[in-house]
Amino acid sequence: MTGAGTRERSLSEADGASVDVLVIGSGVIGAGTAWHAARAGATVAVVDRGDLAGATSSASSKLLHGGLRYLGMGDVGLVREAHAERRANARVIAPHLVRHLPFVVPVRDGSPVPLWKVRAGVLLYGALSRFADGRSGRIPARRAVQLVPALRRAGLHGTVLYHDHETHDGRLALSALRAAADAGAVVLPHAEVVRLVSEGGQVRGAELTDRLGGRRLHIAARAVVNATGPWVDAVRRLEDPGAAPSVRLSKGVHLVLEGGRDWSAAVTTPLPGGRVSFAIPWEGMLLLGTTDEPYDGDPGDVRATDADERQILAEAAFSIDNAVLDPGRVRTRLAGLRVLPLVPGETSRARRETIVTRGPQGMISVAGGKLTTWRAIGHRAAGLALTGIGGSPPAADAMPLPGAAAPATAERRISTAWPGLPIDIVMHLARHHGLLGLDVLAAGHNHPVLLDRIHPDGPDIWAQVVYARDREWASTVTDVLRGRTTVALRGLDTDDVRHGVERILGGGSGPA
Repeated sequence: MTGAGTRERSLSEADGASVDVLVIGSGVIGAGTAWHAARAGATVAVVDRGDLAGATSSASSKLLHGGLRYLGMGDVGLVREAHAERRANARVIAPHLVRHLPFVVPVRDGSPVPLWKVRAGVLLYGALSRFADGRSGRIPARRAVQLVPALRRAGLHGTVLYHDHETHDGRLALSALRAAADAGAVVLPHAEVVRLVSEGGQVRGAELTDRLGGRRLHIAARAVVNATGPWVDAVRRLEDPGAAPSVRLSKGVHLVLEGGRDWSAAVTTPLPGGRVSFAIPWEGMLLLGTTDEPYDGDPGDVRATDADERQILAEAAFSIDNAVLDPGRVRTRLAGLRVLPLVPGETSRARRETIVTRGPQGMISVAGGKLTTWRAIGHRAAGLALTGIGGSPPAADAMPLPGAAAPATAERRISTAWPGLPIDIVMHLARHHGLLGLDVLAAGHNHPVLLDRIHPDGPDIWAQVVYARDREWASTVTDVLRGRTTVALRGLDTDDVRHGVERILGGGSGPA
């Protein structure tokens, strides 16, 4: 059971398998748990009812950040830990996926936080990161406009600069799953746990349904980790039907708009009630968000609404020129669910803490947490699972994910090997796959058509579809267009594109 590959191969390996650790949920926390356990020498299977990183872990604010607003909640320890983790991700773990990004905080008429308080908060924030990313503090308005050309200047009292990192959240989780697979883990998407199997009063595996083919599967496991995010309580009730709710959910929505190419920084706008609005240059586009409202429906039904879009655009307009915020520029809406502690008060003020519990039959459940601290949370969960079965805890050192390299290094290697490839495609492959971009392109040797763009307005190429099918467990058109490429995010998933992807997934060597 080694290496990344097709879902069909994983399906064959998983059915009837006996492993040390079964991880339910392939979001970034489940991916981190599986990676740590596999690195420690355990046999591991990780399963998900949907696509890999197909829920919250692909609908976040795309930030690896210390959490400036968490200082106001008194979470100094969380901020300090998050600073350390974001730097480890950027320097060692995934430098191709994690990019330093300055943030501008504009303070103007009507701002809920005075300028002096923003400056003080940014100073403390920078100090907790040991000012490792550069100077923080107040900057002239003209400098802020250079960084963010669309920044509104009317009524501006001052602008403050701080530093964080951004990432492609779904690809980060997928890369961690690839690392787990390279260490021997079986990775199986679209397989739903329908029953936990117990022996001697302890959970010892699960029965699953293949949601694409209808087949029933069984995986035996010495330890089971429930890392299902917003489904955490539903899976807990498979162990204990009387389990009381342990978390509450908050819906967060983001918009992806065309624009942002000339931005060198993001914008953080303080909002009433302790919330903030982000405007982030991301993937050659502009990411806006987020909302924060209680959600008590089926996690699988969460959707972004027209009202959510109007709210996000209105909040962004406090800091950004209206011309940039034309609804006609919206390409995609993203909706995800935060998992928060079950305590009174508004969700926007809830502490972003992680709760790890062991159920009455031994299942470990992980609730909450931040994208930024995914590795640390996964290490903790894997450690509990392994020590619970007599194993040793995993090493805590930061290790590179597959393909990890500085973007410039990966771009140089790809350009040297494929000198005729357009620079935007080179950069795209380098920033999503790192040095594995060379593996993605290998299919182009025998089938040059695979080097063509999937859509003329985007940087993704057909070779990525083949790679997604053969090396990244993609089985459906949506898996590819939303979960392995940026085609759907850019609103480029036309009928012709979908038909081409469907042909390749069916075994074709090209889109036509």
